[in-house]
Amino acid sequence: MALASTKNPSLPTEEEARLAAESSRKLAAIIGGGTTAQLRLYDGDVEITVPFSAIHMLADILAQMARGNAVTLVPIEHTLTTQQAADLLSVSRPYLVNLLETGNIAFTKVGRHRRIKYQDLLTYMERIDEESRQALDELSREAQELGMDY
Repeated sequence: MALASTKNPSLPTEEEARLAAESSRKLAAIIGGGTTAQLRLYDGDVEITVPFSAIHMLADILAQMARGNAVTLVPIEHTLTTQQAADLLSVSRPYLVNLLETGNIAFTKVGRHRRIKYQDLLTYMERIDEESRQALDELSREAQELGMDY
């Protein structure tokens, strides 16, 4: 599966967003009841049963569409170019290259081009989020100790 372009996302129309909101609510009600729900699609005589794990993803996709957002799916093992990874992190490509070269994000080289596994980028993002949470907790503790009423 190829990575869809992040430069030209396909935004949902107002009607698609309305339908997505309605469908998302209905799916959320179905999957909130346990792990046995099934979604079946019918097209004439053809019936398709959707796996339960895919119903969760579909609900998330529909919720994003209802908000007017474009959605791109990226397989975990997909490799990204430096520009794609920089776009996902919302940083410049030179900044991303610096992160790669300093060992903050794992990468491989294909010829002279750097490639980043999507999973490695997710790992970096999770680590940065955790470091930010810890720093915020520390600042909060210090503010309480100093009686700053935060």
